[in-house]
Amino acid sequence: MSTLGNDLIRIIADFPKPGIVFKDITPLLANADEFKKVCNQFAQIADQSEYIAGIEARGFIFASAVAALTNKGFIPIRKSGKLPGKVISKMYDLEYGKSSLEIHIDLIPAGGRVLLIDDVLATGGTAIAAIDLLKMAELNPVCIAFLLEIPALGGRSRIAKAHPDVKIATILAE
Repeated sequence: MSTLGNDLIRIIADFPKPGIVFKDITPLLANADEFKKVCNQFAQIADQSEYIAGIEARGFIFASAVAALTNKGFIPIRKSGKLPGKVISKMYDLEYGKSSLEIHIDLIPAGGRVLLIDDVLATGGTAIAAIDLLKMAELNPVCIAFLLEIPALGGRSRIAKAHPDVKIATILAE
């Protein structure tokens, strides 16, 4: 874990609704050097994987860059209704509501090892749903990596309980 880039994460209170503390990564993304450093740190975790999956929306930013850096295929995990063709979906709870994720089930060969990337680990609901989807698509998620984590929300322990076979990594220390 690194502390590089932490000073480029803005804390926005009461967004997207009252009581939520939003971690804005936009300043880090706008800083070319720090963005590259973070993507390279994610890439170091990708050695056990054949594919890089990213969770919409901000997970796409890092996952697609890491896929390009490591010469691996990119798997988009999207919000409901945004993927054409044959998909499977999974409902999950958010910190502030409910949502659904989808993945194509007929494009990636079964058994492929996957590094799953998202921006922030909060409650773990989105991550668990994404791991569930990868497994439902007969893929093998070996690791889920986050830019940063909000430890007080307990997401790491929820993921570990639901999927003890999946390694959990965080790039930036709190």
